[in-house]
Amino acid sequence: MKVFEFNRWRTIDIVVASVIAVAFGVIFWAWGTVWSITESAFAFFPPAQALIYGVWLVPAVLAGLIIRKPGAALYAEAVAATVSALLGSQWGVQTVVQGLVQGLGAELVFAILLYRNFKLPAALLAGAVTGVSAAIYDFIVWNAGTDVWSYRIPYAAITVVSGAVVAGVGSWALVRALAPTGVLDRFGAGRERASV
Repeated sequence: MKVFEFNRWRTIDIVVASVIAVAFGVIFWAWGTVWSITESAFAFFPPAQALIYGVWLVPAVLAGLIIRKPGAALYAEAVAATVSALLGSQWGVQTVVQGLVQGLGAELVFAILLYRNFKLPAALLAGAVTGVSAAIYDFIVWNAGTDVWSYRIPYAAITVVSGAVVAGVGSWALVRALAPTGVLDRFGAGRERASV
């Protein structure tokens, strides 16, 4: 019974996860334009563009750190991707599938940690594994025709680093910044203001 209660989503969990997802869905849609505009800036080494990839991985880690329940990371990333697709993402319906795959990466980490560890190392790991899931998806769908050693491997490594830093550290820092304001007081993240 106690495990069931712990896993059950409250109305506030659904609302906050949805707000994160919709907000990032709009950001995703805009980030697609940023991605397109910056392609020429990375012409010297195209895989380096993955440095900015981590933005697309934030909602999975952020929702996992705040909601702390099974499915939060997957839900937020999938809904954000769906909103982005509905707004007219240049990648169309593939955006939704990619969001599901990316969300699974962070969800896996939080599940392995039994939804009980939300400190900086856990956030870093969730961001990195979300980057791994994103890179694997990209290998199959978007980068299948590129050279493994000169493009795909560096792209994957940079995506993982971007996931760890932007999505992992970035989400953790955002939670730490929001906690003192009181907006997270109904969540474990708000009650752990002093912990690292």
